[in-house]
Amino acid sequence: MDAHIHTLPRTATVPVAAVDAQGAVALWSPAARQLLGYTSGEIVGRPAALLLAAPLPEPARRSLMESTPWRGVVPARHEGGSTVHVTVETCPSGNGPVRWVLLGAATADAAPHDVMSATLKEWTYDQSPFALSTFDHENRLTSVNAEMLRLSGGIAEEEMLGRRIGEIHPGPPFDGFADLMDQVLRTGEPLRTDTFFRSPGDARKRAWASFFNPLKDRAGRVRGVSAAALDVTEQYRAQQCLALVNDAGARIGTTLDMTRTAQELVDVTAGRFADFVSVDLLDSVVQGEEPRPGHIDGTAPLHRAAAHDGALRPPYGTGETHSYLPHSPTARALASGVPSLHRIGEPGFGQWVKDTPALPDRVRARGVHSVLAVPLSARGIALGLALFVRQGDSPLFDANDLLPAREIAARAGVCIDNARRYTQERAVALTLQRSLLPSRLPDQDAVEVTSRYLPACAQAGVGGDWFDVIPLSGARVALVVGDVVGHGLQASAVMGRLRAAVRTLADLELPPDELLTHLDDLVIQLAQDRAAECADGSREAARETGATCLYVVYDPVSRTCALARAGHPAPVLVSPDGAARYLDMPSGPPLGVGGLPFEATELELPEGSLLALYTDGLVEGGVDHDIGVGLDKLSAALAGPAAPLEETCDAVLDALLPGRGGRPADDVALLLARTRVLDASCVADWELPADCAAVADARRRASGQLAVWGLEELDFTTELVVSELVTNAIRYGRAPIRLRLIRGGDSLICEVSDAGSTSPRMRRARIFDEGGRGLLLVAQLTERWGTRFTPDGKTIWAEQPLAAAG
Repeated sequence: MDAHIHTLPRTATVPVAAVDAQGAVALWSPAARQLLGYTSGEIVGRPAALLLAAPLPEPARRSLMESTPWRGVVPARHEGGSTVHVTVETCPSGNGPVRWVLLGAATADAAPHDVMSATLKEWTYDQSPFALSTFDHENRLTSVNAEMLRLSGGIAEEEMLGRRIGEIHPGPPFDGFADLMDQVLRTGEPLRTDTFFRSPGDARKRAWASFFNPLKDRAGRVRGVSAAALDVTEQYRAQQCLALVNDAGARIGTTLDMTRTAQELVDVTAGRFADFVSVDLLDSVVQGEEPRPGHIDGTAPLHRAAAHDGALRPPYGTGETHSYLPHSPTARALASGVPSLHRIGEPGFGQWVKDTPALPDRVRARGVHSVLAVPLSARGIALGLALFVRQGDSPLFDANDLLPAREIAARAGVCIDNARRYTQERAVALTLQRSLLPSRLPDQDAVEVTSRYLPACAQAGVGGDWFDVIPLSGARVALVVGDVVGHGLQASAVMGRLRAAVRTLADLELPPDELLTHLDDLVIQLAQDRAAECADGSREAARETGATCLYVVYDPVSRTCALARAGHPAPVLVSPDGAARYLDMPSGPPLGVGGLPFEATELELPEGSLLALYTDGLVEGGVDHDIGVGLDKLSAALAGPAAPLEETCDAVLDALLPGRGGRPADDVALLLARTRVLDASCVADWELPADCAAVADARRRASGQLAVWGLEELDFTTELVVSELVTNAIRYGRAPIRLRLIRGGDSLICEVSDAGSTSPRMRRARIFDEGGRGLLLVAQLTERWGTRFTPDGKTIWAEQPLAAAG
């Protein structure tokens, strides 16, 4: 027996007893005998457990294992069989066994209170909704409550005691918990962490708030760590739901593209709200048709617009068409317009999962336990269906999940309908625009041409860029490119009117600067007409009606090129040696400004020169949208040895619009023209006297030239045309008079020029009139004819197809 025990007063008036480390009574004072009725001989050396009327409370058992002080009230058994509440205190010794000391009896009032307090503390620990555990200074488990035992997945308490949490449950998130507990031991500061995982004792993932607090002695030294975990899944799901709906509002509908909008819905929800998400749109909606109100057949053809599970790539079956099975949950939801929730265990659920084409094989293979089918609609009209699927250890969908799914689907439905309506309008505008642009470039002898036109992306809308190649008299050609301010149907309509006006003015053989002046007047008139229709005034209408234009006329006989522009970017000229430069020419005001003149520039071009006409969408459509950088890239792409025009066109677009699988931000029009020259052997030119006798000489000269060219078949017609045109020039014109024949690639051109300014016209000749039938005869014998005015007078011309000579 320990010496310390023998020093206790055996005659103490306060009942005193002691228990040694083996649990046997080592000391029994007379006061203790008086309290419990046992003599010293009857009790000393016997197990102290015989004195207990009930098991020791949990805190007392813990103090035995941890060698820590404890004081409390326990029920003891009196010799006579009654229960007496006594105060017990543990006295741990640094160099000996743990001592238990009986100090005395509890008072009648205090005893039940102390006992109940101890019991309540024990119940609080064991029955707390928190999962509680305690760890010592080495981070080894010393106790757990019932909830923590349950979450441990059936591991017995005895197996866990004395082990670190990472040894009990290896891997995440428990390794992270161990690191946090080590930090608490080092710093003495409490920590909290929030995690979402499946505990070993749970079938589903749950959200947990975990608290790690230091346990300190009276001196403030950290002796251990307590860990408490609280299930906050409901709060977590509510927060996630709110965040999801907010995120969906910001991320769904960023473009006016139906497929992109459907993909945004999938991207927002896949992996967060559901394990697999798909969006199926009615095939009629995808085609841009106006959906019909009223009942929808749940088995109608559907287009898989987007589908994903948040992990696997590529997306499942996007672009495919399928139909829902009759009477299936998806078909009923689509037909009724009411969201529906379906879970494993429902009649027919498993068979539907097995048979439905709405679920890919890889999704079915991983198992499906719950599904939400949510219709997509707008303005009360069905557009399609969003399908949300959960699998594996994800929580089953419940009624609370219907609200966020319905909110997200409603947002997506409105955005998809807006995109559908925009797609419909855009298709109309594109059709109009394409109908107004040349379907093919005309054959002519002046230049070799090729072109590219790229409509703007969906966000920008259809624009008003256009280009044209217009054959002119005398083997000349007009090249035009323009850009109407704004986008949409209005811009396309204005573009169509301007293109028609340019063709009409070009037929009048107007010089470039004069043509732009007339075009400027037309744009001003269009703005005024629009202002009269607008309720909010002409200023806005005038601002919206404007355009830029570049007009070029090239003559392959003289190699002269006349140009004028109205606020449009200057063309690029690439010389035959490969050097590229921008033509230095007056800019001119944009069309619609009015009151300012346009200036023309004239230059001579070597054969094989390349002219590049374009709209600003080409040089501003790159990643940096810097027009200066774009202009440098354009000239660099065009410079160098001559290459086929088709290859050059593609090289320019690749250099300025890299990765153009999408659409540029603005319309892009590009027109490339490589100049040709008509050889002197293809042109015959004579000056004629203003004498009627010269008509016969003119016919003779023309007939001789046709023989040289091998076009004797055209001799009769050509002599008649020459005779009529020369006669008119002698009678009604002024000297000098010139006759010119041009042999083009597919036509023979006859021109008669004089210094007069009076334009001839056809008139109806009466039966007995001697004249008035000349131009009528010319019109009947040739393919086309006309008049063009020059600074020195006028030229009457007529064309015959060379096919007639064959």
